Amino acid sequence: MPAGTIYMYYARGKDSFNISCQGEGNAVLVKGGVPYIDNISPQSSLNIMHALNPTTDGSQRNTNKLCSGQTLICKSLGLKLPEWDGKNFFYDKLWVEDIGYRPEKIIQTKRIGIPAGRDEHLEYRFVDHAHADSATSNPLTKKLKDYRIINNV
Repeated sequence: MPAGTIYMYYARGKDSFNISCQGEGNAVLVKGGVPYIDNISPQSSLNIMHALNPTTDGSQRNTNKLCSGQTLICKSLGLKLPEWDGKNFFYDKLWVEDIGYRPEKIIQTKRIGIPAGRDEHLEYRFVDHAHADSATSNPLTKKLKDYRIINNV
């Protein structure tokens, strides 16, 4: 799909979100995020995300875990495959914005959940060091320190 096209698929039976990039076969899989509050996305947006994505027992999910996975981010944002797959961004509904944030450190490691024989050794997982506790699986808490830190990104 042309760069900037939303590409969705089901992961473990739930919605998953990608953004196509330059050239065929290139995309960014959005594995998670951290809620951001500003004048465009105020506290009321966070309240909606909490309502869309409670824990399994119905209680409010911890904010730093609200978008901590490819399916949780879709659930928190109300993104559904039939509505968004193959679509472009719409400024009044969904878009990616550069807010000027630049991580000081990035953790680079192997992807999680990759079956043997599918390039499981490649370090294609990147986690903002400052938000590692919001990741699906925090590489900093693993017994095996199978990662490297990239400083001053």
